Amino acid sequence: MSRLHLSNTSTATTCDDFELQRLVVLNEETEDSPIFHQPKLKTCQFKWMAEIDPTALAAYRYVGVLLPAIPVVLYKQEPVIPKGKCMVLILRCFTGTMSLMLSFYAFRHMSLADASVIIFSVPVFTAIFARMFLKEPCGIFTVFSIVLTVIGVIFIARPSFLFGSMINSLGNSRGELEIWGIVAAFSATLFGASIYVLLRALKGVHFSVLMSNFGAFALVQCLLISWWVGGLCMPPCGFDRLLIVALAVFSFSGQILLTLALQMEQAGPVSIARSADIVFAFIWQVLFFEEVPNRYSVTGAVLVLTSVILTGMRKWAIALPETSSLKHKLKIFTK
Repeated sequence: MSRLHLSNTSTATTCDDFELQRLVVLNEETEDSPIFHQPKLKTCQFKWMAEIDPTALAAYRYVGVLLPAIPVVLYKQEPVIPKGKCMVLILRCFTGTMSLMLSFYAFRHMSLADASVIIFSVPVFTAIFARMFLKEPCGIFTVFSIVLTVIGVIFIARPSFLFGSMINSLGNSRGELEIWGIVAAFSATLFGASIYVLLRALKGVHFSVLMSNFGAFALVQCLLISWWVGGLCMPPCGFDRLLIVALAVFSFSGQILLTLALQMEQAGPVSIARSADIVFAFIWQVLFFEEVPNRYSVTGAVLVLTSVILTGMRKWAIALPETSSLKHKLKIFTK
């Protein structure tokens, strides 16, 4: 993406909260659980901070990832770079950083709800990556969820060659930047899905090691890109700085609550609960930004939400013990 498109942008979602969530799931041996995570109050803060470059916002965000992880690494006396995992760790850090920055860009140039729906489809696209790289099964149910998601995203993007010239597609109403916004949202989704494959390769590495490396790498990457595009600056005094503090508080709280939820409950039910984020995205969009979604966006959101819920139900059914009566009732979801 060019310097022009990267500069003067400023908002986003938090694609990397899904870091701790995945680590807990993998440590608990509940496989195949790419739950996507975006606390919508944080998204609103990104949306409000329209004068701050998204790469600078990402840098502030990663300070909050790095600082809490350092004491844990020192306390656990874990090796900072696990033996034989260096390249995989670098790839994980790079993909996570790109996913977050592209999400910022998408939220800057798309409506809150539309960008949320596309980015929230990560669990479905992860199934494709898991099949390609991990040779995990991809049955009829998974294919159905993928098709539902693709149809839902088409309703949101509304390409003119399918919907005709009478219906505005993304980009027609607000110009070229909105087209780049949807490209960024798709790219963020693909980067986010690839994180699952990389974290599987890093299974067994302590979460503090992943978090500290991720935070340090991402902070440097964001600072360099922010400097390159001319967006590196301190936020103005007043409301923006308060929003950054609130961002840090909500980010840290969201990671803790998500981790606790995954420790106390299986991945499937948690992912279903997290799918409520799409609903909140529409509520916040209308409540805070006075943007009323059209019927096509709502239809697309319903399709993607259904797909995510079905994916969560499948993960829940697979994770249940064979002796569970509930597993037999949910047998249809395991196909």
